[in-house]
Amino acid sequence: MANPALNTLLQEIRACSVCAAHLPHEPRPVLRASPSARLLIVGQAPGRRVHETGIPWNDPSGDLLRAWLELTREQFYDVSRIAIVPAGLCYPGTVRGADLPPRPECAPLWHPRLRALLPGIRLVLLVGRYAQDYYLRVGRERVADTVQAYARHLQQGYFPLPHPSPRNRLWLKRNAWFEQEVLPALRVQVASALEAAQAPMQAR
Repeated sequence: MANPALNTLLQEIRACSVCAAHLPHEPRPVLRASPSARLLIVGQAPGRRVHETGIPWNDPSGDLLRAWLELTREQFYDVSRIAIVPAGLCYPGTVRGADLPPRPECAPLWHPRLRALLPGIRLVLLVGRYAQDYYLRVGRERVADTVQAYARHLQQGYFPLPHPSPRNRLWLKRNAWFEQEVLPALRVQVASALEAAQAPMQAR
C-alpha cells in the first residue's frame, strides 16, 4: 500500500537536524512506519547500539520487549504490521553511564504528523515514562501506577509498559504482578491488534 505523503514525511524526519547542537553525534533518527501498521510502539530514545545500527530495539532491551510480546525478531520488524516511533528519534547521549532523556522538541514536532498518516493503528504501546508522559500526561505518577492502570488507558487505545532495560531488573523483581497480571493481558491485546494486519510489505 503506497502512501506518498507518509514516504515524504519519513524522508523529512530522517533528514531532521533540529536538535543537532544538543546531540553527541550526527543526528540519525531511527523509526519505522507503514500505512498498513496496526501496532505502534513508542519507546524513549535510541541507545548507542541502536544509533550505530539504525535498527530500533536492537539491544538487550529489545530482546526482553520481544519476549514480553511473544514476537520473533521477524514478526517484530515486519513494518507492514508494526510501526516503531520513539519519543525521541535520535540518540541523546549518556551521563554517568545512563542514557539522557529524549530531546523534548522531538515528539511534539513529529508524532502528530506521523499519527495522522497511520490510520490503521489499533494499539499504541507506551514503553517507559517519557512515552507515557507525552501521550498520557502522567506527570509525577509512578510508572508502576500507570502500568497497573493499563485497563483504563486501553479505553483510549494505549497500553503503558515499564522500560525493559536491564537497569529495571530490580523493578521487575519487586513488581511480580507485572509478569503475572499485565503480560497475559498485553499479549492478548497485541495479538488482537495484529490479527487483521495485511500481508507483509517491503520495509521502508
